[in-house]
Parts: sequence; structure tokens; C-alpha cells
Amino acid sequence: MVEVQQNLFSLDGHVALVTGASSGLGRRAATVLADAGACVIGVARRDDALKSWVAEGAGNRAALPADLSDEAGVAAMCEAASGIFGAPDILVHAAGVNLRQPAEDITPGDWQLTQWLNLGAPFFISQALVPAMKERGWGRIVNFASLQTTRAFPSGIAYGASKGGVGQMTRAMAEAWSGDGINTNAIGPGFFPTELTAAVFADEARAARNAAQTCIGRNGRLEDIDGPLLFLCSDAAVYVTGQILMVDGGFTAK
Repeated sequence: MVEVQQNLFSLDGHVALVTGASSGLGRRAATVLADAGACVIGVARRDDALKSWVAEGAGNRAALPADLSDEAGVAAMCEAASGIFGAPDILVHAAGVNLRQPAEDITPGDWQLTQWLNLGAPFFISQALVPAMKERGWGRIVNFASLQTTRAFPSGIAYGASKGGVGQMTRAMAEAWSGDGINTNAIGPGFFPTELTAAVFADEARAARNAAQTCIGRNGRLEDIDGPLLFLCSDAAVYVTGQILMVDGGFTAK
């Protein structure tokens, strides 16, 4: 008989930091990790939304308002994070931006904002917090990839470039830090109803076409992210690193 480790998915004793925790998949991720036993620091610009998320919990949640579009804001956030519950050993990088601009309309500022928020901030937050994970000999980093990590979408060149970079960054982070017990993976969501995809779901015909493109035959629901995220953040994924787990109903399989 194979002996299965008890509490394989428990996050008791761990501290998680989740960016983009004020709404959408980031908020869902922060809630899932808190419900699994972690002390969770939710990071986002909107203080009121973070406070409402904290109020829904049972004492193991904290709000840390920060503007991640600014390099100095990232550094200040990382410095403050470890003073709340202790140094985070789980990082979930869910914050991001998609300006949905045709290639001809993108300005240098638009490009830089997209690359920094989607690619730069996750790296430098990780770089700042990895030393404490090394001391512990355990860590989990989950980046957010996208369908556009491997597919080209209309008006998606800046976003797609950033998310293609997230895929390679995930592999490079795994190469750099997995030997210290810090596993890095990415989740690639399909179409989920969030603020970032509001324009997509507002077009019923487009939403229906996206659903038909999946193998399962529907678009994502927020709860569909729970299991994959918990797996990648827990001891269940001890031998999984450098991978992109597409949570897309089979969209990219067709």
C-alpha cells in the first residue's frame, strides 16, 4: 500500500503574498491560500477593496496597498511585507495590465508599463524575497502566464510579449532557485470573468466563440483556479518546477 502524506495541500505555517488581490483571479487566489491555512498579504492599489477582502476572513489576512507600476513602490512593498506575518515563502504574481492596443498605437510609455507590471515587477519582488526562502529551504513562486504566452491575439502585441516573457522567466527562475527548495511555476488562465476581461465577456458572441474553442465547452469560473493554484503552492508540487499549467479548459489543446 502506498502511504499518502497527510495534509499534503495544507499551508499551515506558511506566509503568502499575492499581488492583484483586490479583484478577479488575484482576489480568488488570496482567498484560497488563506482558507488553506496560510497567512496571506494581499497587495493592490485599491485600499478599500483590499480592506473588504480582509474583513471577509478570519484573522490570517492583511492588506498592503502598493502601486506596483512604480519601481520604488515595489521596493517599499517588499520591505514592508516581511513585517506583517514574517517573511513570505509563497508568492503569487497575479497583478497585471492589458491595454489591448493595435501595434500602431502603442507608445513607449504603454510598452514600458506593460512590460514592467507583467514581467518586471514579478521578477524584482521575487528577487527581493527569495533570500528568506533560501534560509528556510522552502518556497513557492507562481507567476501568471496567459493564452498569449504561446498564442497571438489581435491588439495584444505588448501584452503578448510580456506574457511570452513570463513563460521564459518562469523556467529561468526555476533553474536559478529550485536547488534551494524554491519551486517556480506558472498558471496560464483561459478566459475567466474578471475586470481585465470585462470587454471580452461584454460581447456575448465573442464569449460564446471562446467557450466553443475549449475542449470542455465553456469559459472559466473563478473556482476553477482553486485546485491548480493550491497544488502549485503546496508540498504536493515538491517535484514540479519550471512548468506552465494551462487552466484553460483545453483552449490551447485545439
